Amino acid sequence: MAQFSNVSVSHSLILSLCFPFQADLSELLGLKDYMGVMYFITLAEKVVPVSDEHVKVTEEKFDGVEVVLYQPKQRGGETELRRAVIYLHGGGWCLGSSRKLIGMSPYDLLARTIVTKLDAVVLSVEYRLAPAHHFPVPYEDVYHVVKHFLQKGVLARYSVDPGRIAVSGDSAGGNLAAAVSQQRQDSAQAWLISNKPIASRSQNQYGGWLVQLKAQALIYPVLQALDLNTPSYQQNQDMPILPRTLMVRFWSEYFTSDKALFRAMMANTHNNPESSRLLKFVNWSAFLPETYHRKYNYSAPAVVQGVGGEAVGMDVPSRSFADPRASPLLVPDSALRSLPKAYVLTCEYDVLRDDGIMYVTRLRAAGVEVTHEHYDTGFHGGLMFTVWPTDFLIARRMTDNYIKWLEENL
Repeated sequence: MAQFSNVSVSHSLILSLCFPFQADLSELLGLKDYMGVMYFITLAEKVVPVSDEHVKVTEEKFDGVEVVLYQPKQRGGETELRRAVIYLHGGGWCLGSSRKLIGMSPYDLLARTIVTKLDAVVLSVEYRLAPAHHFPVPYEDVYHVVKHFLQKGVLARYSVDPGRIAVSGDSAGGNLAAAVSQQRQDSAQAWLISNKPIASRSQNQYGGWLVQLKAQALIYPVLQALDLNTPSYQQNQDMPILPRTLMVRFWSEYFTSDKALFRAMMANTHNNPESSRLLKFVNWSAFLPETYHRKYNYSAPAVVQGVGGEAVGMDVPSRSFADPRASPLLVPDSALRSLPKAYVLTCEYDVLRDDGIMYVTRLRAAGVEVTHEHYDTGFHGGLMFTVWPTDFLIARRMTDNYIKWLEENL
């Protein structure tokens, strides 16, 4: 295992290792369901974000969805438009918040850093979480916020340049960022095709469809639910912070609270005939460099009628596995060609490593401009360990390189 240099142990690391154990124990004792315990523990640390001398912080609602808006403090007579980053927090669609967390405040700190270093507006989205709100609710919340924010009138209100907007996120937030980039592009193109006369007369009057995202920045994203036994899932199945069991649980809770789905996903026997036709898009033997899969033999996931041979409740969306809004890696090549330039960060010690690398391979093949940064000693969630008393040098390097890319490409 890699040695993570210059580490000082803090409660944030300890809690990240202890939360799953506490949740497992509570579920075994029948006290509360697993995700309920995890959510309760993290909820206890939320506090309202506050403004400081450099950053104005406000809580608002965009199309009914809660958001936290970070803006540079206005200087006298300032009229220049700014770039903007729409940031989507991680947490397996079940946990996390854009609001400040006492003691560790990773997302709050990251937003303030982007604001001060890039003189940018940051919009953090408080999308609703599973298991209280299963797919597609979290995705739809994000999509509605993006559509609302990209209206030219709204952008003007916050002094945002319509040509310099990125969507970004880590882990499950990277999933949502990739999905909304794809769906936004599809919807905008469909709108332009059906409204050519209108579009040619005046672009300023017609909502958000004509404002396009300039970039997408995906930090160790989770991108597919069809094969949960890729080489990185096998190599890192017991890795702290995000072991395979926890990632599979996040996936199953995103779709349904029926435990049968979790058991089927753990066995990688959850694919049905409908999703099986898309397995070609997650064939890691074709999309991963040989160095990542030479120790593993590819075997396509089993395809069964139903889910894992078990009867699963009707609340399981039958098309969820095949839905690109949940698994952005599953879109055809034709849907990738018009996507905005991309930044993808992957880590060696992460079950999601191969999701990101496969997406990089497919984006490049489709002609999309991609910057791929892979950290040989990196681990999932590393970007969050930049707050005292946690001190990971690699986390600061990740943050610096991520912000540098935004500065140069946005």
